[in-house]
Amino acid sequence: MDGQRRINQPMTRVYGCGQRAGFLELGQSRRVRMAVRASAVLFLGMTILHSIILGGYLNYDGSPWAKVPGKLSSLIGWAADDIRITGLVHQEPEMLLTALGIKPGGSLIGFDAENAKSLLQNLDWVATAAVQRSFPNQLEISVEERVPFAVWQRAGAYYVIDRSGSAMSNVTPGKLPALPLVTGEGAQFEVAGLVNQLEVSPDLSSKIRGAARVGQRRWNLYLDNGVTVLLPEKDVEAALARVVALDASQHLLSKGVKSVDLRFPGRVIVAIARIEETTAEKAKVKLSQSE
Repeated sequence: MDGQRRINQPMTRVYGCGQRAGFLELGQSRRVRMAVRASAVLFLGMTILHSIILGGYLNYDGSPWAKVPGKLSSLIGWAADDIRITGLVHQEPEMLLTALGIKPGGSLIGFDAENAKSLLQNLDWVATAAVQRSFPNQLEISVEERVPFAVWQRAGAYYVIDRSGSAMSNVTPGKLPALPLVTGEGAQFEVAGLVNQLEVSPDLSSKIRGAARVGQRRWNLYLDNGVTVLLPEKDVEAALARVVALDASQHLLSKGVKSVDLRFPGRVIVAIARIEETTAEKAKVKLSQSE
């Protein structure tokens, strides 16, 4: 009997150990299944939330949930808490962030730096742009604005344009009074050439307050004293040199002259202003595209 107890006793312990192991394995398996299910539910919830945020369904006016994405993102360190913008000259940071759909403290979930760069470079006032995100909550945005070159008047509206003639939105012409004013079809694309031609005549250039492109062929220049200079289609540099020389030798542009016509080779036709015209009327700059 003693031998039997000695044999059965360890067998009992082994059996008992195996039973407890079975219960442990069963419990662990159940916990694994529960963890997997919980993870799946969490992943599904995050996916739905991510889609809602990207879709802008929480951002409508007056929405009580508008700030929720940013708060949730802040909890996990994915909010736009540190935004650094460099390179702005004529634009405001808010304008740039609006173009990207970003608000300070807002969510950065799903933010794509390359896509943001493309969005910025599609803006008509941006020459180049760079966007870098440093995880989790820092954005560095650098832009180079196009340089205002002139103001183009068309159909009663005024547009600031760069040297290539491209209009720049959200740049107020009134804040850039030093820019030359031009009008007429095609004037926005030809003004750079006119400015280059006038560089050899700085005295005349400083008196010009506006220019009109006539028939997409030539220019009329309007001086600050009310004189109009009609330039030819060709040999513009020679015509400018002629009128500058006449002004230097005979003060042509300050003798009550109404207009100086240089359209015909070898000829300078001068129209005298009427006596009844007042100084105030002559000083007005009236852009005209008439022949």
